[in-house]
Amino acid sequence: MTAIPRRRTPRAALVGAMCALAATGTVLTGCGGEDPDEGTNGVGKLPPEQIQSRTRGAADSAPAVRLAGNVVAGGRRYKLDMRLKSDGGAGSVTAEGATFQLLRVGEALFLKAGADFWTHADDDKGGPSDTAAAGKLDGKYVKVPQRDPSYKKFSGFTDMDVLLDGLLTLHGTLETVGHHQQAGVRTIRITGDNGSGGTLDVSLEGRPYPLRLVRAGGAGTLTFSSWGTNFPLAEPEKDETVDYGKQLPTS
Repeated sequence: MTAIPRRRTPRAALVGAMCALAATGTVLTGCGGEDPDEGTNGVGKLPPEQIQSRTRGAADSAPAVRLAGNVVAGGRRYKLDMRLKSDGGAGSVTAEGATFQLLRVGEALFLKAGADFWTHADDDKGGPSDTAAAGKLDGKYVKVPQRDPSYKKFSGFTDMDVLLDGLLTLHGTLETVGHHQQAGVRTIRITGDNGSGGTLDVSLEGRPYPLRLVRAGGAGTLTFSSWGTNFPLAEPEKDETVDYGKQLPTS
């Protein structure tokens, strides 16, 4: 006798579609009565204020992190891809179409860029001597004098404490807005003032590290990864550096 296929009810089809959506990582809900916090670190069950406190604590105690994305600072939009730890950082920054490398070891800050970057920085001065200087700086690490305005401007991008202190606080009334995924990791999402005060995805696996931040006021989106993963950090060799003098060209 031939078996008659079981007909799927509209309700079953709807539940199946919702679970399929959850599997893509858009929003995770309890499919089939499953607890979305089962097997997690438990922070998803906490009030949003405690979630924010836990993720700040985890971030503050981490020895290293990789930060990537876009931020708006001082009226400019910067694209960052930085690896950071307590004694310095290294990575790339793009601003107004120009990309340069930053490296900080302790108090020593180095900037490396192509000749076009330095030529643009010296546009207000003009003259063939500036073009020649830009050629000498091309692809070399230039040590940034601590009294130069560029030191304060760029060293913040290499300072793990400064960046995290300025980024990881949501503003306004906090709410929890569901379970999600970030790069395959289950997260709990919290927002400030329905998103206008920022949105933060916090890991539900292992330590409750922040994994994705949408800043308030459209001031950029950042992802965080490689929490606690150490990386080598050393000053460049002498043949890789150029001493520009007491002050860099103004950008």
